[in-house]
Amino acid sequence: MQELENLIGRTIIRVNINLREFDFDVGPYIRETVPVDNLIKFYAFYGITSHHPIHFHFRHSSMGGSYFLGKCMVENSVLYKSDIRGDELKEKGDVLHYQGIDVTLNRDQEIRIRDSFLVKTLVHCYPHDPENLDLFLIKRSMSSPYANIHGSPLNGCFLGPFSTVDLSTLHDCIIGTYAYVQIGELAHKQIEPGQIWIKNGDVFDFSFRFPKEVLDNYISFEPDKGVQGILMDFVEERETDFQRIFETVHIEPVSIPVGALLSRYAVLKPKSRIGENVLVAQRAYLKNAWMGKGANAQENCYVIHSRLEGFNVMAHGAKVIHTRLGKKTFVGFNAFLRGKPEAPLIIGEGSIIMPHTIIDLDEPLDIPPAHLVWGYVRNQNDLKKHSVSFEKLSEVEGEFALGDMRFRGNGSQFVQVFQNRIESILTDNGAYFDGEEKRGHAQKGQNIAFNIIQPYTRGGLKGIYPTIEINP
Repeated sequence: MQELENLIGRTIIRVNINLREFDFDVGPYIRETVPVDNLIKFYAFYGITSHHPIHFHFRHSSMGGSYFLGKCMVENSVLYKSDIRGDELKEKGDVLHYQGIDVTLNRDQEIRIRDSFLVKTLVHCYPHDPENLDLFLIKRSMSSPYANIHGSPLNGCFLGPFSTVDLSTLHDCIIGTYAYVQIGELAHKQIEPGQIWIKNGDVFDFSFRFPKEVLDNYISFEPDKGVQGILMDFVEERETDFQRIFETVHIEPVSIPVGALLSRYAVLKPKSRIGENVLVAQRAYLKNAWMGKGANAQENCYVIHSRLEGFNVMAHGAKVIHTRLGKKTFVGFNAFLRGKPEAPLIIGEGSIIMPHTIIDLDEPLDIPPAHLVWGYVRNQNDLKKHSVSFEKLSEVEGEFALGDMRFRGNGSQFVQVFQNRIESILTDNGAYFDGEEKRGHAQKGQNIAFNIIQPYTRGGLKGIYPTIEINP
């Protein structure tokens, strides 16, 4: 196992060099996050479909429990139970549009991970850097459990647990625990834990930060204590259900509508219903869940004792318990919505629950249609300080504050951008598939084939995967 230890040590040094201005050492965080023995307990696996060009190259890396789809290159890295999802990679000849300019790709896009350590991280590519449209690069970076890297190339960054970097490009940054950034481009910055920041040039700027005493109760990360809190307890309590899925070779097929997709690596518990054109991704968890037509549950999503009326978007890591979602509601990345049998949560049609929102009820709550919700909500009084109607927000042109939330810019544009994104996600997922046209991920992933790869099991190379090149 000596070579694996050396690889981890070199990765720590490389990330630390990039973050030296912050005097930040990722070593204690890496060592605390995953015991080295765990890295050899799980196979890695990759998917092949006729809809996604493949080319996998794995060299001098450890990848226990990780999943790959599309064109993925991994070198000198450690990945542990991470999902590297390349189903939106564009191909040679495709034309991309950037600020009125048409750019034709000279080669297929690919994901490349170098000198990095990713732990239980969702990587969903969306190359958008006009200077590097053919490459989605994660280099010299470390991410903690249940972080999301969504359309965000990284160079020299550290992501805390349950953090999200979304449609941004980051250089030499520290993203704190449960922080969310969608900022375009960020360099040499440290984002504090619980900071939610969405900025689109001079068009709009949304900012909110959780109080420390609230955040620490739900999620915290200290080198000497590891990852702790309600969110971590929630996922760990259900970890054994996923272990059974990965340990079982043959799983009894489940009858679902023709246009729907239930991943072979998702957990489906009793009393769950899957409607037409529903997408349930790998590592999603459904228990007594009603999934209406066109709804989705992305990676690391949990739907428990809840009903999704249809065309609902649940972004990566979102969790809903004892909740009813009206049609076309959006639940953002790593949001935690926990109603109770005696205090159910109802969310009105078309409402948007912002990424990294925590709704943990102590009384029944009914959120009206067409509202934006953020922050920490337990009851009706909290909702008044952490929500606004689309109508009111659309009238804002300038500055607007409510509680600890600060907004500056064009409110109408902010609402429109979110609504356009929801429609784009529904379209990409195949929610509008009519039996012949408008295919999306739910239809294109139905005939996926999985292949497993395993590391050396003993000797100095124990835990390291042999160099593997997989071509069409």
